[in-house]
Amino acid sequence: MINKDTQLCMSLSGRPGNFGTRFQNSLYQQLNLNYIYKAFTTNSIQDAITGIRALAIRGCAISMPFKESCIPFLDELTDSVKAIDSVNTIVNNGGYLKAYNTDYTAIRKLINQYKLAPKQSVIIHGSGGMAKAVIAAFHDAGFKDVTILARNSEKGLQLSQKYHYPHQTTPQKNYDILVNATSIGMDGGEEAKQLSFSRELISQATVIFEVVAIPTNTPLINEAKRQHKIMITGKEVMILQAVEQFILYTGKIPSAEQIRIAAEIASQPL
Repeated sequence: MINKDTQLCMSLSGRPGNFGTRFQNSLYQQLNLNYIYKAFTTNSIQDAITGIRALAIRGCAISMPFKESCIPFLDELTDSVKAIDSVNTIVNNGGYLKAYNTDYTAIRKLINQYKLAPKQSVIIHGSGGMAKAVIAAFHDAGFKDVTILARNSEKGLQLSQKYHYPHQTTPQKNYDILVNATSIGMDGGEEAKQLSFSRELISQATVIFEVVAIPTNTPLINEAKRQHKIMITGKEVMILQAVEQFILYTGKIPSAEQIRIAAEIASQPL
């Protein structure tokens, strides 16, 4: 039952969805925690961050396009944020806002889980906040043959210089691993029906790594299924990073079964 002591957690996204809301609220209910979670968007990131502080909102998940623009309004950046200049989690401790990036943690876990080998060639599509987390995760996992595919040449060049990976605006060869860290294929956008990589490039790859979580079956994942590729989905990324957020907000560690139940509930259609 909601009461005056109920703690609010929230998300800020350009395109709010239901997955995170259902996932977090399911875990709160299963662990009998006096929390509630709600998704929001905003046309003023500064005002939204001010509201988090002023209203004692316990935590906030940050999604595109606010992962970088929120940084000037926060009090402390953890090493995971400083390394990549991208935030996906804010924890409010008595008006003191501390920023984390659990996307990076999720990507590193999936690299290990799927036993991706540093000798494999990788192309990472994107140059925004999520792409920064992905590039850093592959870099720190020891991958050498990585190409940054960025439509924003300035951002692509900055990432290229930082990580000493080549930057391209169009792919110049084939790759073992294709990673989409753009919003291409995401529900609600102008590019929702588009492929983030060509069918020819997909056909030559071994692993397709999709970071877009909504919908679960993006055009890239559907094409990867059709071509019988090894797939890592945005849903897997979302679950892993959301569990890390839950722990940061509540200090509680859910069991594998509780996480499975929450993910199942969060994946149900409206």
